[in-house]
Amino acid sequence: MIDSHHHFWWTARHTYTWPAAASDRLARDFTPEDLRPELVRCGVQGTVLIQVLHQVAGETEEFLDLSREVDFVRGVVGWLPLIDPDATAQALERLRGRGKLVGVRHLISNEPDPRWLLQETVIESLGLLAAAGMVFDAIPINAAQFESVLEAAERVPALRIVLNHLGRPPIPERGWEPWATQIARAAEHRNMAMKLSIGLDVIMRWRWSVEELRRYSEHALDLFGPERVMAASNWPVILLGASYEETWRGIASQLAGLSADDRRAVLGETAKRVYGL
Repeated sequence: MIDSHHHFWWTARHTYTWPAAASDRLARDFTPEDLRPELVRCGVQGTVLIQVLHQVAGETEEFLDLSREVDFVRGVVGWLPLIDPDATAQALERLRGRGKLVGVRHLISNEPDPRWLLQETVIESLGLLAAAGMVFDAIPINAAQFESVLEAAERVPALRIVLNHLGRPPIPERGWEPWATQIARAAEHRNMAMKLSIGLDVIMRWRWSVEELRRYSEHALDLFGPERVMAASNWPVILLGASYEETWRGIASQLAGLSADDRRAVLGETAKRVYGL
């Protein structure tokens, strides 16, 4: 099994900013040795380590170096300066042999312009990612940002895009649209995949419940199919709502109605294939 989305951070190395209501629980170190026993307990053999800091150089290099030391980290999704195609190209060349770089994420959720992703220079950089065989992890948290991801998928069809955290389903509001229709449109793009996980802004406003999540996860699974959906914990952020074991077992329980092959896809094979682990 592969956990396709988790983080590490060390508070002495970088400055991290958390919502006030979460800072008391997140403002400490979360390291490989904290996660390792959780993985063993749940039978998870490998992970994908995801960038944390918004537009901060250096973290990607640190994570790549770490991936060469920590056996369970199978791949790193880092940050590159996508606004500058020349700098992106140089970074891709520089980092090629440093570690297990499999993708890039930019926190479009933090950008005031919901169309940030559609700037010509960014689109050019996304083309460079596609040519290098890299994945782009997209993290929209509202409908306007989601629209930009859909347009980027059309404009760079060779780019594999992984939608983080179910595309921010309106679980706290017990809503449905426009999320449900945007998920259907995303599924029409064969270059897009989906992470079965929950993001910070939802966790902050919602008490973790597998049953409440099921409606949204089943919609995504029905449309994308198990071959384009991957299990992900979003540890340690998910600890605001549930333990690692509760999260992973909860994800697995939502797959009970699938065939053994389809369960294997969601729990690991999809991540291995999409990220080239």
